[in-house]
Amino acid sequence: MNPLRVVSLAVGPFAANCYLLVGRRSLLVIDPGGEPDRIRHQIHSLGLPPAAYLLTHGHPDHIGALPDLLTHLPAPVLLSPQDADWAFSAANAIPPWYEPPRRCEARIRDIGRERLPGEWCTIRILPTPGHTPGSICIWLKGALFSGDTLFAGGVGRTDLPRGDPAKLQESLRRLAELDPNTRVWPGHGPPTTIGREILAGVLRQARGKR
Repeated sequence: MNPLRVVSLAVGPFAANCYLLVGRRSLLVIDPGGEPDRIRHQIHSLGLPPAAYLLTHGHPDHIGALPDLLTHLPAPVLLSPQDADWAFSAANAIPPWYEPPRRCEARIRDIGRERLPGEWCTIRILPTPGHTPGSICIWLKGALFSGDTLFAGGVGRTDLPRGDPAKLQESLRRLAELDPNTRVWPGHGPPTTIGREILAGVLRQARGKR
């Protein structure tokens, strides 16, 4: 198995992690939350077209750059339908830092059902509701892109609208059953591993629940 090449950019007022997964013929963009010019420059420097934009959830710090990027670099947009129905609405703002994201002109496709092109066909989408109803994690080649479900030393908050603590705990339980060597690339902060978060106690309690 070829190692996965990941380019990480912390963007926007909340330093949300935007990830570029670099393949042989194309790349995937995960959570383009802000600073579209910076993301676009990085994509151009890699010399590969985006095959798709994958969104782990609908909060504005994870989708804010999408409309601008689509103008210059069109590609399919994949988001859970449970978040797509509000992500581009007037209610999705975090004042004073984020205005509601501008409506995306592209058709939003169901991230749990869409088949990705050849070199990305081994991606697994793991539904992990709790932080938002449609939160997902993305697994590929032993790496997990966890959005705001799991961080290094912490878990997603559930005190925002549509958060659900009980569902988050169930989602964390499922993540705790992954291979401990799984490298975790979270929506904010540095990378970690499943095993490290079990040992630190972040996933230990969730692992013990059935």
